[in-house]
Amino acid sequence: MGEIIHEMITEKQITEKIAQMASQINEEYKGKKVHLICILKGSVFFCCELAKRLDIPVTIDFMTVSSYGDSTESSGRLSITKDLDEPIDGQHCIIVEDIIDTGFTLKLTKKMLFARGPASLKICTLLDKPDRRKTDIEAEYTGFTIPDKFVVGYGLDYAQKYRNLPYIGELEFVEH
Repeated sequence: MGEIIHEMITEKQITEKIAQMASQINEEYKGKKVHLICILKGSVFFCCELAKRLDIPVTIDFMTVSSYGDSTESSGRLSITKDLDEPIDGQHCIIVEDIIDTGFTLKLTKKMLFARGPASLKICTLLDKPDRRKTDIEAEYTGFTIPDKFVVGYGLDYAQKYRNLPYIGELEFVEH
Protein backbone atom coordinates (compact mmCIF):
# COMPACT_ATOMS: atom_id res chain seq x y z
CA MET A 1 0.00 0.00 0.00
CA GLY A 2 1.31 3.43 -0.92
CA GLU A 3 0.17 6.96 -0.31
CA ILE A 4 -0.50 9.91 -2.59
CA ILE A 5 -1.21 13.40 -1.30
CA HIS A 6 -3.48 15.72 -3.27
CA GLU A 7 -3.07 19.39 -2.36
CA MET A 8 -6.36 20.72 -0.95
CA ILE A 9 -5.35 24.06 0.62
CA THR A 10 -2.20 25.84 -0.55
CA GLU A 11 0.46 27.34 1.68
CA LYS A 12 -0.52 30.80 0.36
CA GLN A 13 -4.19 30.23 1.25
CA ILE A 14 -3.21 29.10 4.75
CA THR A 15 -0.94 32.12 5.28
CA GLU A 16 -3.66 34.54 4.13
CA LYS A 17 -6.30 32.88 6.33
CA ILE A 18 -4.07 32.94 9.42
CA ALA A 19 -3.46 36.66 8.86
CA GLN A 20 -7.24 37.24 8.70
CA MET A 21 -7.82 35.23 11.87
CA ALA A 22 -5.02 37.10 13.69
CA SER A 23 -6.52 40.42 12.61
CA GLN A 24 -9.90 39.42 14.06
CA ILE A 25 -8.28 38.31 17.34
CA ASN A 26 -6.22 41.53 17.50
CA GLU A 27 -9.39 43.58 17.13
CA GLU A 28 -11.44 41.61 19.66
CA TYR A 29 -8.70 41.57 22.31
CA LYS A 30 -7.35 45.11 21.80
CA GLY A 31 -5.89 46.33 25.09
CA LYS A 32 -5.85 42.83 26.59
CA LYS A 33 -3.34 40.00 26.93
CA VAL A 34 -4.19 36.65 25.35
CA HIS A 35 -3.00 33.24 26.51
CA LEU A 36 -2.83 30.70 23.66
CA ILE A 37 -3.27 27.06 24.63
CA CYS A 38 -1.72 24.98 21.85
CA ILE A 39 -3.02 21.42 21.62
CA LEU A 40 -0.09 19.19 20.68
CA LYS A 41 1.19 17.88 18.42
CA GLY A 42 -0.75 18.91 15.36
CA SER A 43 -1.48 22.52 16.30
CA VAL A 44 2.09 23.66 16.84
CA PHE A 45 2.65 24.91 13.26
CA PHE A 46 -0.65 26.81 13.23
CA CYS A 47 -0.19 28.21 16.74
CA CYS A 48 3.28 29.58 15.97
CA GLU A 49 2.16 31.25 12.75
CA LEU A 50 -0.91 32.71 14.46
CA ALA A 51 1.13 34.03 17.40
CA LYS A 52 3.61 35.75 15.05
CA ARG A 53 0.76 37.77 13.57
CA LEU A 54 -0.78 38.91 16.85
CA ASP A 55 0.18 42.45 17.86
CA ILE A 56 -1.38 42.19 21.32
CA PRO A 57 0.54 40.75 24.31
CA VAL A 58 0.61 36.94 23.99
CA THR A 59 1.67 34.04 26.17
CA ILE A 60 1.63 30.43 25.02
CA ASP A 61 1.32 27.11 26.82
CA PHE A 62 0.94 23.56 25.54
CA MET A 63 -1.28 20.54 26.29
CA THR A 64 -1.50 17.01 24.98
CA VAL A 65 -4.96 15.51 25.46
CA SER A 66 -6.99 12.56 24.20
CA SER A 67 -10.36 10.97 24.82
CA TYR A 68 -9.65 8.00 22.58
CA GLY A 69 -6.88 6.03 24.30
CA ASP A 70 -5.98 3.14 22.01
CA SER A 71 -9.43 3.09 20.42
CA THR A 72 -11.01 4.83 17.44
CA GLU A 73 -14.06 5.67 19.59
CA SER A 74 -14.06 8.30 22.32
CA SER A 75 -14.04 6.87 25.84
CA GLY A 76 -15.84 9.95 27.14
CA ARG A 77 -12.96 10.50 29.61
CA LEU A 78 -10.19 13.02 29.05
CA SER A 79 -6.62 11.77 29.25
CA ILE A 80 -4.04 14.51 29.75
CA THR A 81 -0.51 13.39 28.90
CA LYS A 82 0.93 16.94 29.07
CA ASP A 83 -0.88 19.55 31.14
CA LEU A 84 -0.42 23.31 31.15
CA ASP A 85 2.65 24.60 32.95
CA GLU A 86 0.92 27.69 34.38
CA PRO A 87 -2.54 28.38 35.88
CA ILE A 88 -5.05 30.15 33.62
CA ASP A 89 -7.40 31.68 36.20
CA GLY A 90 -8.36 35.23 35.25
CA GLN A 91 -6.72 35.06 31.82
CA HIS A 92 -8.26 35.48 28.36
CA CYS A 93 -7.51 32.07 26.80
CA ILE A 94 -7.80 30.75 23.28
CA ILE A 95 -7.52 27.01 22.66
CA VAL A 96 -5.58 26.58 19.40
CA GLU A 97 -6.51 23.38 17.56
CA ASP A 98 -5.43 22.02 14.19
CA ILE A 99 -8.74 20.34 13.32
CA ILE A 100 -12.16 19.81 14.87
CA ASP A 101 -13.44 16.38 13.88
CA THR A 102 -15.95 14.58 16.14
CA GLY A 103 -15.50 17.28 18.78
CA PHE A 104 -15.40 14.86 21.73
CA THR A 105 -11.86 15.59 22.91
CA LEU A 106 -12.17 19.33 22.39
CA LYS A 107 -15.49 19.53 24.26
CA LEU A 108 -14.00 17.67 27.25
CA THR A 109 -10.87 19.83 27.10
CA LYS A 110 -12.87 23.08 27.03
CA LYS A 111 -15.03 21.95 29.97
CA MET A 112 -11.96 21.01 32.02
CA LEU A 113 -10.17 24.30 31.21
CA PHE A 114 -13.29 26.38 31.90
CA ALA A 115 -13.38 24.91 35.41
CA ARG A 116 -9.93 26.46 36.00
CA GLY A 117 -11.47 29.95 36.00
CA PRO A 118 -10.22 31.81 32.91
CA ALA A 119 -11.66 35.29 32.25
CA SER A 120 -12.70 33.97 28.83
CA LEU A 121 -12.15 30.80 26.84
CA LYS A 122 -12.55 30.56 23.07
CA ILE A 123 -11.55 28.07 20.37
CA CYS A 124 -9.48 28.81 17.28
CA THR A 125 -9.11 26.01 14.72
CA LEU A 126 -7.34 25.89 11.39
CA LEU A 127 -9.70 23.23 10.03
CA ASP A 128 -13.29 22.29 10.79
CA LYS A 129 -14.82 19.03 9.58
CA PRO A 130 -18.51 19.44 10.56
CA ASP A 131 -19.65 16.28 8.70
CA ARG A 132 -17.86 14.22 11.37
CA ARG A 133 -19.18 16.13 14.40
CA LYS A 134 -20.69 13.93 17.11
CA THR A 135 -21.14 16.60 19.80
CA ASP A 136 -22.08 20.26 19.98
CA ILE A 137 -18.85 22.25 19.88
CA GLU A 138 -18.10 25.26 17.72
CA ALA A 139 -15.02 27.41 17.24
CA GLU A 140 -15.15 31.17 17.51
CA TYR A 141 -12.35 31.37 14.92
CA THR A 142 -12.26 28.91 12.00
CA GLY A 143 -9.80 28.88 9.14
CA PHE A 144 -11.29 26.44 6.64
CA THR A 145 -14.33 24.18 6.64
CA ILE A 146 -13.42 20.96 4.84
CA PRO A 147 -15.26 17.84 3.68
CA ASP A 148 -14.93 14.48 5.43
CA LYS A 149 -11.53 13.59 3.91
CA PHE A 150 -8.38 12.38 5.65
CA VAL A 151 -5.98 15.31 5.52
CA VAL A 152 -2.30 15.77 6.33
CA GLY A 153 0.22 18.59 6.35
CA TYR A 154 0.69 21.80 8.30
CA GLY A 155 0.92 19.81 11.53
CA LEU A 156 -1.58 17.07 10.68
CA ASP A 157 -0.12 13.60 10.33
CA TYR A 158 -0.67 10.05 9.25
CA ALA A 159 1.39 7.67 11.42
CA GLN A 160 3.55 10.67 12.45
CA LYS A 161 4.39 11.45 8.79
CA TYR A 162 3.59 14.54 6.69
CA ARG A 163 3.30 17.06 9.54
CA ASN A 164 6.01 19.16 7.89
CA LEU A 165 4.16 19.72 4.59
CA PRO A 166 3.58 23.47 4.08
CA TYR A 167 0.05 22.84 2.74
CA ILE A 168 -3.03 20.76 3.62
CA GLY A 169 -3.43 17.69 1.44
CA GLU A 170 -5.91 14.86 1.12
CA LEU A 171 -4.26 11.49 1.74
CA GLU A 172 -5.13 8.73 -0.71
CA PHE A 173 -4.04 5.13 -0.24
CA VAL A 174 -3.05 3.32 -3.44
CA GLU A 175 -2.04 -0.22 -4.33
CA HIS A 176 1.51 -0.63 -5.66
